[in-house]
Amino acid sequence: MFDQLSTQKRLLIATAISILFFIAYDYFFIPKQQIADINTTTTTASNAPKTDAANDITKENAPIFTSKSIVSIKGKTYNATIDELGRISTFVLDEAKFKNESGEQISLISPKNSPLPLEVRFSDKALNDAAFKTNYVANISEVDAANGAASVTLTQNLNDLILTKTITFYPLGSYDVKVELSKNEDYFITPGFRPDVIADGYTVHGTLVRKADGSLDILEDGDIKGDERIPGADIVASSDRYYTTLFFETNKTLDVYMQKDAKDNTIAFVRGTQNFSAKGYIGPKDHKILKSIDPNLIDVIEYGWFTFIAKPMFLLLSWLHTYIGNWGWAIVAMTLIIRIVLFPLTYKGMVSMNKLKDLAPKMKEIQTKYKGDPQKINAHVMELYRKNGANPMGGCLPILLQIPIFFAIYRVLLNAIELKGAEWILWVKDLAIMDPYFVLPVLMGVTMFVQQKITPTNFTDPMQEKIMKFLPLIFTFFFVTFPAGLTLYWFINNLCSVVQQVFVNKIFKKHKEQAALEKHHENN
Repeated sequence: MFDQLSTQKRLLIATAISILFFIAYDYFFIPKQQIADINTTTTTASNAPKTDAANDITKENAPIFTSKSIVSIKGKTYNATIDELGRISTFVLDEAKFKNESGEQISLISPKNSPLPLEVRFSDKALNDAAFKTNYVANISEVDAANGAASVTLTQNLNDLILTKTITFYPLGSYDVKVELSKNEDYFITPGFRPDVIADGYTVHGTLVRKADGSLDILEDGDIKGDERIPGADIVASSDRYYTTLFFETNKTLDVYMQKDAKDNTIAFVRGTQNFSAKGYIGPKDHKILKSIDPNLIDVIEYGWFTFIAKPMFLLLSWLHTYIGNWGWAIVAMTLIIRIVLFPLTYKGMVSMNKLKDLAPKMKEIQTKYKGDPQKINAHVMELYRKNGANPMGGCLPILLQIPIFFAIYRVLLNAIELKGAEWILWVKDLAIMDPYFVLPVLMGVTMFVQQKITPTNFTDPMQEKIMKFLPLIFTFFFVTFPAGLTLYWFINNLCSVVQQVFVNKIFKKHKEQAALEKHHENN
């Protein structure tokens, strides 16, 4: 039974849960492939008629990729282009922090990846074939949306069908799109393949759909089984760790069709109408930007199972940053606040572990005396706990209760693009990437080792003792490649644990001395 487990065994269980989290998360939830070249995308929609474009577009009549641009767009934070087929073919972020390893500005859209944002595919195979062989004509060649909304109108003449696409761009990456057909034809339009950035090994990649009831459907790359239809949605967003391409419609009229490409990446299309309109966005999943466009778009920043904890944590972190002005120190402040709030729970756990350590010799005597009789052992151990006011769950339960908070902060610090390019002090120039000199992982390992040394334990199994000695090294190894912001949090958290443990140990020692003195006076 759990209440018969020794202090060190319960501590080992809690630690093992933490380690298993990293291993399981890496194995099951992190896509290992890089973004694919999807020049031969095949999309299907099982809920649509058999004549749907999604069924008919095959390798033979897939989109013809063109590098020729007919319109250039200048926003406040980006530069973009529209190609001859009326699609957003490039989207480059201008801010200095958005650079790749080669020092070049990040481009979220690439003509080699399909589908491109605002690509239209008709259900009728012959019409679709003509559409990908007929160039659009633009009314202007340059759009200046740096200081306000600016529009461009694209026209495609398909013999007896005229398609007019009007796109209004805004300074921060959002846009409005209107599609008008001269006659009714069945077609699909897409917000585009997720941003063209190498798939990292930290967070999920795929498509998020917010349904009519406000719930979220998250279809990760590699997990989509086949073709799915989600009618009445208001958001469909294809995303990676930091960036997204999306459609949103406040009236919840998006009829979303989800498919997978040849490499199991999710592909999103929306069924169009003769007069179709929607809003879109391409860019970073920045909390302030998304909220300024539409508060509902904040849901695109998804934190996993503990989103309900993670969102308040991010708001706290962001609020602290507004006053401190440095994301690193904001993380330090947030960690201290959380530790203060959790102190009563942590304190109880630490006191319980001290009590259990003192009772360990008596427990061993009981186990030796009643060896082979588990019922008697359990009865006498519980009586020992009762007489001494010890709680067998007291040492482990506080640790387990704090795990959801750690997971939530873990996701916040991994997903927060606000940390990208954010400096802390001296050598830490970017909290979103690993510490280049491994200072923080080493400090984290050292503080964990110190905490281990001063935490009350009474090992009877040499193997358990060896495992515990290696834990700081194991955790240091795990955190070497983690973003500096996350490692900073864990280091400060460990530091707080050391301070609290020293404080509790002194108090407990003082209480023991006082109790011994009182007992001495009673005997005399």
